[in-house]
Amino acid sequence: MNQSMRRKDREVTEFSAILQIIDECEILRLGLADGDVPYIVPVNFAYTFDGEDLCFYIHGAMAGRKYALMRKCGVCAFEMDMPLQMECIPERRDVTMRYKSVMGKASIAFLEGEEKQNVMDKIIMHRHDMTRNFAYNRNALERTAVVRLKVMEISAKVNPVGRGADS
Repeated sequence: MNQSMRRKDREVTEFSAILQIIDECEILRLGLADGDVPYIVPVNFAYTFDGEDLCFYIHGAMAGRKYALMRKCGVCAFEMDMPLQMECIPERRDVTMRYKSVMGKASIAFLEGEEKQNVMDKIIMHRHDMTRNFAYNRNALERTAVVRLKVMEISAKVNPVGRGADS
């Protein structure tokens, strides 16, 4: 069930604008169910959008809590954001945070073979000038989980700089 956004004036509905926010983010926070307490972990990511499906790609060890929970759950929540600045609003004696954020739900699929290799190359190249042309150890892929998060629900919210005192 989708909950409606409280601050509709901050909601981003244009998909191209949501993709622009994603392009500005460097870290995706993965939320996984772990009993009664959520487990949240920041991860590097890359993404694809083919005009229909939006997918995020992440990687990590084929062991540990994150790996076990992804295997167990099959679905996850995600969040990414760009904090812009704190702003004082003197006329209201108030303070607000300026930001851009995206969140949603996704299904989890583990990749294998050539697809796994191709996606790992995308992750290495995503927003990282230092690693863009780095010849990483491809043998490490044997012990690396590469995961597709296929987006099922997504929403975005922005409280931009210069918005004024209505914030």
